Amino acid sequence: MRHSLLPNSRKLNSELAGLSALDRRALMEKWRTLYGTDPPCGVRNNFLMRSIAHRIQEKALGGLKPAIRRFLKKAAKDNISRLQLSSFISVKPDTRLLREWHGETYEVIIMEDCVCCNGKRYRSLSEVARAITGTQWSGPTFFGLKKKEVA
Repeated sequence: MRHSLLPNSRKLNSELAGLSALDRRALMEKWRTLYGTDPPCGVRNNFLMRSIAHRIQEKALGGLKPAIRRFLKKAAKDNISRLQLSSFISVKPDTRLLREWHGETYEVIIMEDCVCCNGKRYRSLSEVARAITGTQWSGPTFFGLKKKEVA
């Protein structure tokens, strides 16, 4: 269905078109208004803009049908169960990790939406490991979170 055929479509189209003119601060404030939370740390403006546009359309045109919501919730729950059975130890928010690398100690704090290392925010443990070492590393492996293989 095209927006131009819907009631208030001009207002919706205008609001969506106006997103590209917003600066980062305005995009983050718009996110907070629409989602009721801070945006995930480290996301780029393009992601913010697309997510905001999606949310605006969802509010204006309606969201997912209840059956699809139930299916997605079940799929997410099943996926989380599989992730917890993976070869990596799961860590809860507010967990602190210490890692020494070339004589320097790095403190990492696992947050709900990001990872903080020595006061700087990162999207993942792997991003922290790359920043520390300058090379590609699996973050969980670098920080000793890989389970020992049982023979």
